[in-house]
Amino acid sequence: MFTLLKSLISLLILLAFLVSALFIDFVYKTFSYRERDYTIDSIVVLAGGKGRVDEGVKLFREGKGEHLFFIGVDPLVKKSDLYSENSGERSGEEVYLEKASRNTLENAIFTRELLLKYNVRSVLLITSRYHMKRSLLIFRSILPKDIAIYPHPVANKNPADQWWSHGGSLRLLFSEFNKYCLYRIIFLFSQGELRQQKK
Repeated sequence: MFTLLKSLISLLILLAFLVSALFIDFVYKTFSYRERDYTIDSIVVLAGGKGRVDEGVKLFREGKGEHLFFIGVDPLVKKSDLYSENSGERSGEEVYLEKASRNTLENAIFTRELLLKYNVRSVLLITSRYHMKRSLLIFRSILPKDIAIYPHPVANKNPADQWWSHGGSLRLLFSEFNKYCLYRIIFLFSQGELRQQKK
């Protein structure tokens, strides 16, 4: 009985070390994403987080991409609420709102349909920094392999070097880590079924 208990404790300690190592790696990679100057066809903004819409609009006005897609927009929101047309600047003709999706997996599925429709081959994916690693996993698993996806994180208000001292940030990161691990398992068994090849 004692030997069995000792083995169980050892297993739990090993598991705790493994989870801790994976979490540290997750956090490190989350804060490793940087804004870079990519040449892309379109901008995809996952609506809902602070600063995401503003960043997407700013880049689109600067001439980035041919299209600007806002994904997961509230059904009551109008295009003019997110993108106002100003004289001498790009019109909103190539700005599109997707209002059906309600989570990141649905975001990717509905985005795929839009990208296929407009023959997009590369996108700049804009979302919050803490949400980026899971979003990339889902989008790269759902979209056809020949569509390039480049990350463009929107930093939250907490500096990267202070996340461990802020309880809310730590809980948020650990929640994202759990969801990321869950989707890794899901895609391990169903990735081929969820991906649709580009026509």
